[in-house]
Amino acid sequence: MSRKTIETIASADKALTIALGGDNSITYAAALGVFGDDLENAGLITFDAHHDLRDGISNGSPVRRLIEAGLNPKHIVQVGINDFSNSYEYAKLAKNLGISVISRSTLEHIGIQEACNLALGVAAGPGGKVFVDLDVDVCDRSHVPACPAAAPGGISAFQLRQAARLLAGHHQVRGMDITEIDASRDSDDQRTVRLGALLVLEMLSGFQLRA
Repeated sequence: MSRKTIETIASADKALTIALGGDNSITYAAALGVFGDDLENAGLITFDAHHDLRDGISNGSPVRRLIEAGLNPKHIVQVGINDFSNSYEYAKLAKNLGISVISRSTLEHIGIQEACNLALGVAAGPGGKVFVDLDVDVCDRSHVPACPAAAPGGISAFQLRQAARLLAGHHQVRGMDITEIDASRDSDDQRTVRLGALLVLEMLSGFQLRA
């Protein structure tokens, strides 16, 4: 998926662009395509067990690459970060960059509604377009067997569905993606692929509820 393709879709007077993965590397091109030339005021919300701040070009580097492209890290919120899924160095880097982090444990305490409100307050605060990355490895592994990086103790499938609907309902959210689903590794009941389909429906439902 290229940035140019997303730019074409997003510029065709579409209120919400949805990109489907595939691995998390698609977030880089998809977000840039939605943001266009206004990176200064853009915001990013990720639901992910990982910080995605690795070097190089991979499914572990989209957030770092977006920062290098000009996205202000102080306009980034990462929700569902799992303490034992990240090295100390990446956690420290996220903190030093000024990225806002709502950890898995904090999310459990404040609830999904408040987490989404806090995330929107940061990412949408500058007034520009907001992109939302839903990496399903944020979910408990029992819900997403087709996601290799998911670990026991992640959020529930229902919580992620709630987040998709709540965030899609905000007028500044102009792009969303669903990543890290390898359909060839799904369970016989196809629960991961089914979750992906339900996330799209939740996004569309949230969009329809916009004031």
